[in-house]
Amino acid sequence: MKIELLYFAGCPNHGPARELIDAAVSELGIEPEIEEIDVQDEGHAERLRFLGSPSIRVNGRDVEPGAESRTDYAICCRMYRASGLPARELLLAALSGKD
Repeated sequence: MKIELLYFAGCPNHGPARELIDAAVSELGIEPEIEEIDVQDEGHAERLRFLGSPSIRVNGRDVEPGAESRTDYAICCRMYRASGLPARELLLAALSGKD
């Protein structure tokens, strides 16, 4: 299993997103490969299909349902339903293969 944490330098939610990932993998007792990707510019954002910072993908798939249909790639802060982080349940579901 591979988890990607995509962010831009200076993102205030980068650290909390990593903490969320670390807590989730600890809770599930798994040891995935975790890669942090610093998205450098708009071209990089487009190539990576970056929807804003932070974005979390499990095995290449965004943890937010429906994200694959979005095309608003940019160096920006990402907002989820209630905050600048995905809900813990979304991450746990993606890690458990229940998304």
